[in-house]
Amino acid sequence: MDQNVVFIIIGVTALIVGLIAGRLFFAKNTKKQIEDAEQTAQNILKEAELRAETIKKEKQLEAKERFVQLKSDYERDVLERNRKTGEAENRIKQKELTINQKETALDKQVKDNEVIKENLNRQIEVVAQKRTELEKHQEEHIRRLEKIAGLSADEAKSQLIESLKADAHSQALTLQQEIIEDAKLKANKEARKIVIQSIQRTAAEVTIENTVTVFNLETDEIKGQIIGREGRNIRAIEAATGVDLIVDDTPEAIILSSFDPLRREIARLSLQRLVSDGRIHPARIEEVVEKTRRQLEEQIMEIGERTVIEMGIHGLHKELVRIVGKMRFRSSYGQNLLMHSRETANLCGIMAAELGMNPKLAKRAGLLHDIGKVPDEETELTHALLGAKLAEKYGENPAVVNAIGAHHDEMEMQYVISPIIQACDAISGARPGARREMMQQYLQRIKDLENLAMAYTGVEKAYAIQAGRELRVIVEADKVTDIDSDKLSFEIAQKIQTEMTYPGQIKVTVIREKRAINVAR
Repeated sequence: MDQNVVFIIIGVTALIVGLIAGRLFFAKNTKKQIEDAEQTAQNILKEAELRAETIKKEKQLEAKERFVQLKSDYERDVLERNRKTGEAENRIKQKELTINQKETALDKQVKDNEVIKENLNRQIEVVAQKRTELEKHQEEHIRRLEKIAGLSADEAKSQLIESLKADAHSQALTLQQEIIEDAKLKANKEARKIVIQSIQRTAAEVTIENTVTVFNLETDEIKGQIIGREGRNIRAIEAATGVDLIVDDTPEAIILSSFDPLRREIARLSLQRLVSDGRIHPARIEEVVEKTRRQLEEQIMEIGERTVIEMGIHGLHKELVRIVGKMRFRSSYGQNLLMHSRETANLCGIMAAELGMNPKLAKRAGLLHDIGKVPDEETELTHALLGAKLAEKYGENPAVVNAIGAHHDEMEMQYVISPIIQACDAISGARPGARREMMQQYLQRIKDLENLAMAYTGVEKAYAIQAGRELRVIVEADKVTDIDSDKLSFEIAQKIQTEMTYPGQIKVTVIREKRAINVAR
């Protein structure tokens, strides 16, 4: 036990001695390292000072070299500038020398010109003196000639001029007559050639219109439905359309008679719809007629657009296009107005091309020349002046406006195409079979008959039917009483009798109808 304690004490003592010895050894080594580090730092500091001194000397040397280089460049630039300045001074001196030489030469030239001028003045004086002498000799010579001829110079000159003038006038008249005769011969020949070629190149269609339209039926049984009980359906159709329906023994056909092709077309289309639908009564008739009238307006626009496209006319106002389409349902002396206008336009285009003019402008004027015949409302202007007014209103070319207004000599022709339009209109209307004078007179009488009735207050519609033998006048029930209806019928009949000329007699029927309409919702 004691031995173990001894061993432990010895061991602990040995451990303590070892720790003390190790600490003393470590402390000794650390002091040495510190001294070595201080020595190293002093060495590095000395080397840095030496390096800094070396770099400073190098930079100073480089700065001196740079200064020397800049100084050399500056001195070289100064020398170059001095050299250029010297050259410029030399050039200026050379120019001054040249200018001085030119001034000297100019002074010498001025002196020479003065000498030349003095010589010219002397020569002019000599020429003037010689001219005076020559005039004296000429006057002496003229006096001798007058003495020999017995005439003065002015008298001889006048006689000579008169003689030459008479000869020239005679020759000019002869030449003028020859030129005029030759021009007339050539002009007539060329004009005939152009007109004949234009007519030959235009295929004229038959354009005469009739005043009746035949409406075909599938069976005669439909006639009874169209007539209606006690004829109320047929009276409703005639009142709504203004067309006279003739129902006779003709099998499977009804004749629609009216002077106005537009009315006949409305009646035909309305009948076609009513027959197809099967519902035929007065209320339905009025509805279908009104609907047909609106659709026909759309059809008129389509006809106008198709016509201007086929004729190659562009930029036409929509209202003028509508008027062109409306011409399809109008006639002039029995000649369909649209066909006549198309024919006139084609003739105008060909004739203008033959004469070296603008064919498109001439064709445009030819198509529009009769637009005054289809007015939307009655006017006192002639169709030519009204057409010119409409064309001007919708922005047409002044040449077109003048051609329309002057094609019946109601305006002065101011453009070259105006006589062409007039000639082509005459060609189209004067063809054999193109027009019927009596038909136009009849149509005008029918129109006057309707306009006469429309002039009275309270008249809503007026239709001349049965070829003008009957005038049906529809009045507004709230403005015209039953007593007023009798009076109105008598007054219209008396006015027709006193103001119009007509064959046979005309029956005046005034229709007054009162309607009360309400809607159940």
